[in-house]
Amino acid sequence: MAERRILVLCVGNSACGDDAAGRAVAQALGGNLPPGVELAISDGEAAAVLDSLARVEVALIVDACVSGAPAGHVHRFDVAQAPLPHGALRLSSHGLGLHEALELARALKQLPPACVVYAIEGEAFAAGTGLSKPVAQAVGRLAARLREDLADRLALNATASERR
Repeated sequence: MAERRILVLCVGNSACGDDAAGRAVAQALGGNLPPGVELAISDGEAAAVLDSLARVEVALIVDACVSGAPAGHVHRFDVAQAPLPHGALRLSSHGLGLHEALELARALKQLPPACVVYAIEGEAFAAGTGLSKPVAQAVGRLAARLREDLADRLALNATASERR
């Protein structure tokens, strides 16, 4: 049986302050991902996200959000188990964003069996600005957390393959 296809999808707009959080996480991961793990960057446009999720068994998605939590807080949503809470990812520079893409994938039965969204709470989204200090600090923590999540998933996958 073929290995499970694993995707880390980092979403963001590098020109709008904390909206670049996902892209910053991709940079922090720096290509140091285990074999078999694909890293992709997206601006969050719904059709592109939907296309990225095609034929993926595990998707770990990183984005910025505005929910009212303190800046730099990292939210974790297991969207394979339940939809994103209403308004959890209110930030989108497109008419249809990540939330809509995930729910469309669910409706079309194309949502990966394992799909987790990590959202970094932002505070400053002005064009031409960099990441705020709390978000910049969260980027490194989240990159480390993603590496741990991937290692755990790959270990489980190896154990399941041995049992076959």
